[in-house]
Amino acid sequence: MNDTINLVGEVEILLNNQVVVEKKNLIVQVGKNFLASAVISNSTSPFVGMAIGTGTNAAGLGDTTLQTESARAAFTTSSVSTNVVSLSNTYAAGTGTGAVTEAGIFNNSSSGGTMLSRVVFSAINKGSADTLTINWTITVG
Repeated sequence: MNDTINLVGEVEILLNNQVVVEKKNLIVQVGKNFLASAVISNSTSPFVGMAIGTGTNAAGLGDTTLQTESARAAFTTSSVSTNVVSLSNTYAAGTGTGAVTEAGIFNNSSSGGTMLSRVVFSAINKGSADTLTINWTITVG
């Protein structure tokens, strides 16, 4: 008998409360390694932050950072229900402005840390008066 665990991430991005992106994301190798090590060690730091940036390189399995990070913060909300993790963050007016094209989940809410996943998408032009909300789900199944 074989049992397989898959991680599937999906991202919904809203600009001023209007959905502008719905896309699957990539669970990167360092994120997979981090989760695997958690099986035998509870000393690892949990994923607590989300970052946005302006990089345009395709997401790759070997990614450990965003290409060009512009803002990062602790999750606004996070929850687990059965096998689905739901994470959300809102970047308020004046934060992370510019042509936002990438986002990632990290185990540090200010800088550095281990990245779990990364997504790259068409530019969302976030002006100084705009709010950007990212709703991220990771399904373990």
